[in-house]
Amino acid sequence: MNLTKMIAELREQKQALEETMIMLERLARGQGKRRGRPPLFLSQASQAGPARKRRPFSAETRKKMAAAQRKRWAAVRKKKAS
Repeated sequence: MNLTKMIAELREQKQALEETMIMLERLARGQGKRRGRPPLFLSQASQAGPARKRRPFSAETRKKMAAAQRKRWAAVRKKKAS
């Protein structure tokens, strides 16, 4: 066995592990600016408790929301026509 060769390989592996750990720490702190969905381990770590269920809107509320959105779109169309 060549001990110096084994030591050199172990040092390379150690360096690779340290770089990986630094990258993961940056991701965990949020310094790694990236696009898209975060990795699964980060999204699970950020959830403090169980997800809350959304309460559905009543039919009356949905009608009010739809009327308000139609009013907004009408204003946009009117502005474009002018």
